[in-house]
Amino acid sequence: MSSQYDPGRFEPQPGRPVNDDSRSIGDLLGDMVTQITTLFRKELQLARAEMGEKVSEAGGAIPGIAGGGALAFGGLILLLLAAAALVSRLLDVPDGWGLLIVGVIAAVAGYALVRGGISKLKATNLTPHRTAEQLSRDAQAAKEQVR
Repeated sequence: MSSQYDPGRFEPQPGRPVNDDSRSIGDLLGDMVTQITTLFRKELQLARAEMGEKVSEAGGAIPGIAGGGALAFGGLILLLLAAAALVSRLLDVPDGWGLLIVGVIAAVAGYALVRGGISKLKATNLTPHRTAEQLSRDAQAAKEQVR
């Protein structure tokens, strides 16, 4: 799309000549506000479409994640029970103490993993960057037109 002015690109509105120099400043400002409003409306439609696209991408991954998570969770439980039995045997303590020791270690490790994951999950990762950049450019262009 060319950014150069092309006088034949737009059709004149009925009743208004193409080179109407007699339009008042109020008419010009009204037209500018209408065009800027339309532009921002289109940009918001783009943002909605982009967010819908991101949600669709995320939704397609959910079944695989859920299945893998369920299997991994079952395997983790069995590994923790085996670790508890090993701790009980190595430390020569009752089975209950071995389960408690392994349970505390697993809980601390799980907490650390959750905190690390939450710190990486930021709202900026969910922002429609292309739309935000375009809105910023549009706002700058609108400011330049007002000058």
